[in-house]
Amino acid sequence: MRAKREFTVRLRLHVNIYDTAKSQFTVPSSVVELQSGSQAIQKNNSDLIFNYSPSPFAFWITRSSEPDAQPLFDTRASSLPPTPIPPVISTDNTTALDAFPLIFEDQYLQLTSALPLGANIYGLGEVVASSGFRRDVGTNGGNGTIQTMWARDIADPIDQNIYGSHSIYMEHRYNETSRRSQTHGVFLFSSAGSDILLLTPPSSNVSLIEYRLIGGTLDFYFFSGPSPQKVIEQYGELVGLPTWQPAWAFGFHLCRWGYTTVNETKEQVTKMREANIPLEVMWNDIDLYHAVRDFTSDPVSFPADEMRSFIRELASNNQHYIPIVDAAVAKQINSTDIYDPYTRGTELDVFVKNPNSTEYVGQVWPGYTVFPDWFSENAQKYWTEALTNWSNSGIEFSGIWLDMNEASSFCDGSCGTGANLSNTTAPFILPGDPGGEVTNYPEGYNSTISGPSGNITVNGTLTYGAGESTDSTLSKRGLGAGGQKDVDLNTPPYAIHNGNGRLSLHALATNATHAGGYVELDTHNLWGMMEEKATHLALQSLHPGKRPFLISRSTFPSSGKWTGHWLGDNFSKWQYMYFNIQGVLQFQLFQIPMVGADTCGFNDNTDEELCGRWMQLSAFMPFYRNHNERGALSQEPYRWDSVANASRTAMNVRYSMLPYWYTLFANASQFGAPPVRALFYEFPDEPELFGIDQQYLIGRDILITPVLTPNVSTVDGIFPGRGRVIWRDWYTHNVVNSSTDGSPTTLSAPLGHINVHIRDGSAILLHGQPAYTVAETRQGPYSLLVSQAADGFAFGTAYIDDGESIPPTPSRTIEFHAVKGSLKISGSGSFALQETLETVTVLGVGNTEKRPTTVSVQEKEVSGWEYVPAQQKLVLSGLGLSLNHNLTITWS
Repeated sequence: MRAKREFTVRLRLHVNIYDTAKSQFTVPSSVVELQSGSQAIQKNNSDLIFNYSPSPFAFWITRSSEPDAQPLFDTRASSLPPTPIPPVISTDNTTALDAFPLIFEDQYLQLTSALPLGANIYGLGEVVASSGFRRDVGTNGGNGTIQTMWARDIADPIDQNIYGSHSIYMEHRYNETSRRSQTHGVFLFSSAGSDILLLTPPSSNVSLIEYRLIGGTLDFYFFSGPSPQKVIEQYGELVGLPTWQPAWAFGFHLCRWGYTTVNETKEQVTKMREANIPLEVMWNDIDLYHAVRDFTSDPVSFPADEMRSFIRELASNNQHYIPIVDAAVAKQINSTDIYDPYTRGTELDVFVKNPNSTEYVGQVWPGYTVFPDWFSENAQKYWTEALTNWSNSGIEFSGIWLDMNEASSFCDGSCGTGANLSNTTAPFILPGDPGGEVTNYPEGYNSTISGPSGNITVNGTLTYGAGESTDSTLSKRGLGAGGQKDVDLNTPPYAIHNGNGRLSLHALATNATHAGGYVELDTHNLWGMMEEKATHLALQSLHPGKRPFLISRSTFPSSGKWTGHWLGDNFSKWQYMYFNIQGVLQFQLFQIPMVGADTCGFNDNTDEELCGRWMQLSAFMPFYRNHNERGALSQEPYRWDSVANASRTAMNVRYSMLPYWYTLFANASQFGAPPVRALFYEFPDEPELFGIDQQYLIGRDILITPVLTPNVSTVDGIFPGRGRVIWRDWYTHNVVNSSTDGSPTTLSAPLGHINVHIRDGSAILLHGQPAYTVAETRQGPYSLLVSQAADGFAFGTAYIDDGESIPPTPSRTIEFHAVKGSLKISGSGSFALQETLETVTVLGVGNTEKRPTTVSVQEKEVSGWEYVPAQQKLVLSGLGLSLNHNLTITWS
């Protein structure tokens, strides 16, 4: 065993504890290519200092800027609480802590570090955490956290491992004396199955984090921050920055597992148009398939020619189409069963194998299946061919939806080996099939009291919680195990806390073998990300020069280079709408910013109030899709008048904000800056914000305060800045009279209204005429909203290009600078804008005694303006100004 440290960039420190024999598995650079960084420097120039003790070996990381502060990471036994310690989580004997040695064995590695007592920890996922975005470290009444890294197909359980594996955390430290904060990050680069424990033993003066791995090495990267945004950017610089998104991806997407024919799918498009609810992308779930097989369309329900015609009709209306692709490929039943994706894959030898080199056969929706092996030499060729042939057959998709890619298998082991292949039934009843009907009433609805309607009100009385209390809490190295002797591939000596129990259950068996001799035990967590990379590259080949659009379920560090993510199979419950926010915040940290939840919920039946509130919340999330399960109540936004009205209102704001969203995502792809932010990212020295995840910021300038509970017409929200920041209402432009001590303010929030506020000092370019599609909206004029600070200052930027070409491509970056009495607009770049700036609104101009009397544009006095004293609002209309040139607007 050897420890190696590197100082590769000023803000990053690399510590790798590895076996000198190099027999342990590490992620090949061909799978995840970590970036070396932009600035090689010397040790004495780094803010991060590596300290160590040789015997017994221990190390600790400090800041050169704060040499006397508690170390950022500290593995010394003297810094940890005395042992032995009885189970810290009383129901789990594995949380008994006998000692804290560094352990490095073939199938068990362990390392423990001290944390500040009650540390503010964020990240470590993917997870639906009962504690919220800030993780439970076992203080303030919490039990602590066991975060398991093992990709798992499961419907969004709370506090268990699910689809993705991201062993990156961010710690935010507040100094009570200086009243200042600093943030750092810690990333363990490993694909090994593992447990990461956050615990605080009784009477301990520190909390702790303990890593327990069943393979790999202890390969750590430390990021110095010192702000939350900087930590996220530094992590992105290492694992790769997010892929560029096409402009149309920011529109509204609609899907249901239950659009059982092409005509029913068409009908939804027509009904959305008739309801005048914008629709950008139509999706199909596995209903599309013939015999539930990838790369097919059902010849009766979804004939290929009719699908081609339908998809081209969408395209003619500036709309798009996305189908699902499941991870497993159906195994051909017999010689008369013609299924090219299987026969071609066999010919190219691209499927995962058993240890004896026979085909590994699992079971998914189409029955017995095989699984692409992304380590195989011909995998990319096979996958590109399959997607190309499917598109050529008539399924002319704009993007791809990758599901079940943990990878999931419904049986235990290679269950199809020697089995009756003609049995194509799933081993359980599907939702909506006889015996699998989704018949439960929506959450909080009591049909005994309120009758069978399921409505929000009956005879003027609210139905949610009728008859019961509504109180609730939102709550190239070696092959690793494939090449080592005397290791247990199927039941490693340490049982990580996989929610399914044994690692092979509902997944590929851990002894499944990949090209090159790798085994599933070491590579399981990589499967989804490797499929995303192959799909991204295939779409680049299929649509040359255009940005691929992908949404995937299972993810791993660097997935953001290839895909976006949806938050999996959630539930139609108010608690899960709240979980929507923490999920999106997690994936900003994970550098996968294009993320969102299945709006209105996937599992169970939604109701009118929940769906209306959720449609408005998701309008202010990056990925905006309504999707639910087969057999449940339909939940398209036109189904209820109140939901349709709420959706139209929210979408109008969303589509007007598209230049702002687009700029934020350009910044993510160029610099790693997170488009969606926790409040403390922008206000790091306000401790009352450290646990807030019922509100969030879009960029630095837009504050969202959604309603997350039923039967209310108000919502409480904190306005960061403690009175030093002017917050203005998006809709009225009125200044909010918020507290100066960080306490919540009660806001009006009737059904159909979501609170949106603008931060002072901002200048936001908007689309002046939101339309039915993104393309139509982009063809309309621009408007500019400037919200001045008390001293008159405001600043903003906008990034504009053609919305689909892969950079580098012609673009234009525009800057907006306001001071008292003046607004200057300047730009750079070769992209020529055809659309003009028609309206400028400046908030914070003058007052009731002193208002502008003259307004000039390019030093020429103009008359097309008005002043509204109540909002100190100056509005210039009918400008027709080109944003290809520098502009100056003044008032006095």
